[in-house]
Amino acid sequence: MGKKLLQISMMLTLIFSWTSFSVKAEEEEKKTVTVNLHDEKQIALQVKAQVNEKPRFKYDSGIEFTYPDAVRGVYVTSHSAGGARFQDLLKLIDTTDLNAMVIDIKDDWGNLTYKPDESSPYYDISQNYIKDVREMLQVLKEKEIYPIARIVVFKDTVLAKNKPEYSYKENGEVWKNRRSEAFVNPFIKEVWDYNVGIAIEAAKLGFREIQFDYVRFPEGFEWRDEILEYSMGDYENLDMDNVQKRVQAVTDFVAYAKKKLEYYDVDVSVDIFGYSATIPEAPGIGQNFSKISEEVDVISSMIYPSHWTSYFGIAKPDLEPYKLVLEYAKVENARLAELETPPTSRPWIQDFTASYLGAGNYLVYGKEEVEAQIRALNEQGIFEFLLWDAGNTYTEGVDYTPLD
Repeated sequence: MGKKLLQISMMLTLIFSWTSFSVKAEEEEKKTVTVNLHDEKQIALQVKAQVNEKPRFKYDSGIEFTYPDAVRGVYVTSHSAGGARFQDLLKLIDTTDLNAMVIDIKDDWGNLTYKPDESSPYYDISQNYIKDVREMLQVLKEKEIYPIARIVVFKDTVLAKNKPEYSYKENGEVWKNRRSEAFVNPFIKEVWDYNVGIAIEAAKLGFREIQFDYVRFPEGFEWRDEILEYSMGDYENLDMDNVQKRVQAVTDFVAYAKKKLEYYDVDVSVDIFGYSATIPEAPGIGQNFSKISEEVDVISSMIYPSHWTSYFGIAKPDLEPYKLVLEYAKVENARLAELETPPTSRPWIQDFTASYLGAGNYLVYGKEEVEAQIRALNEQGIFEFLLWDAGNTYTEGVDYTPLD
């Protein structure tokens, strides 16, 4: 009889423990962002409190992806992901050593690129570009293609329009750059939560990695700092100059997002300007390569040869893709070697022609130029990369096989 009572007692203990875990997991899953873009009284967008300690259990999206030997991916717009070009991109990956897609989930204007449930706080900013994200992810799962959700953070014309107080003003109006794009302010914590909420939704859909882009202030902000009207929020009274305040805010956002996403078991990556690795920090945009690298799983420097002026002793970098990427990789390796736990390096490389540079300053990029960049990375021990072409028409016949 004593044995039976002991067995019953143990069973009840297990049942209560499992029930307690299930309730906690369910409560964790329900944590969402509260936002009303049309309620001017509601300034704060809130992510409900999450545990500060590392979560013991992880969210299960129901789709499992295996990290490849090394990520070799392509950028995919939401229009491509939701349109006929998606089949072309699947074929490209099927027939080469490419194995990943970086897909727009929040685009360069601030739109959510798929329609969530009408109860979603992001329904009003959503577009039906990707008809069924879950179905798309199932296709990627079947083809063993690693899915990365790209989320454009602080370049956000939609949010700036709906919440001007989250942006920068000039003469009482929301400031825009020469391309008519508006930005929102990295000093404002509500903007952090707004973007982290979208990242959480992407993770719950099944994306294996969240890639944050435009994690910065607008280009040339050091020249606009004293002209534009904006809030510094909690950073206002810090005992540091404005350059350091910008660096602190950008770095803090990345650390905050990484912490909030721990429960969802996704990697976090950040796109960063390549030149940020060559200087202590970019003064206007607030990017410090080392500080950001310490907070992420993957760092993706944008090292397109066309985007450099005379650098590394190369007068016209777009004409010398191999040399430019090789010299950059040496610098980046040295910076990452200084860190205790460096992230994976996965640079963005160029698969487009920069004819806007003018005659004599650019090459028509094709098989040779793309392979030259990959070879330069491989020779420096970097075996992950992402290809960028805004139109998603990638060069045919490229050999993506890593060097031995």
